[in-house]
Amino acid sequence: MSLRLGLLCRMKNLLSVLNSIHPISPALKQFLTDKLITRNIPRKEYLLQAGQVSRHVYFNKKGLLRSYYIDSGHEISSRFMKEGDMMVSGTSFFQQKEGAEFIQAIEDTTVFSICYDELQFAYRHFPELNIIGRILITKSYLLSEQRLHFIRMKQAKDRYKNMMTFFPDLILRVPAKYMASYLSVSEETLSRIRSMKY
Repeated sequence: MSLRLGLLCRMKNLLSVLNSIHPISPALKQFLTDKLITRNIPRKEYLLQAGQVSRHVYFNKKGLLRSYYIDSGHEISSRFMKEGDMMVSGTSFFQQKEGAEFIQAIEDTTVFSICYDELQFAYRHFPELNIIGRILITKSYLLSEQRLHFIRMKQAKDRYKNMMTFFPDLILRVPAKYMASYLSVSEETLSRIRSMKY
């Protein structure tokens, strides 16, 4: 199998996701095939650390990533990215300035990435990517709003039940300490909630 054919096979899922949002042209498909980089990230390694400029947007092919920041010396998980999800450190990436966010692999992970300059070029030359980008950014915003809604719930058990309803796969895959920080509870509280029967 040629290197290009192998890449196309690995990219099939990403191209399918993009095409399901809005049809992509052969020219955009070729551009992405030429520009996207495949990267393997071992468990616990970082794609981004606080103080760096986020220069890439990522599509998760396989594995699990988390985004977090430090608050009063504690890691606060803010997002998880499983297969088929996009991840970017928004403030840093869109403004091309240093950010406060970390992106770390929870499992051995494979991602496709495209750099900021190439993405801006693609936005200028492939109108369909503007539509796709807007929809993906809207989805990301809504997920952030959903997390804020979870956190505003007074009862920790209600936050957990909502995660079980909307993201049951993450409940099973994300380590307890990361899930606890995402739900703004202690690990002990999370353990008690998990032992309850609903």
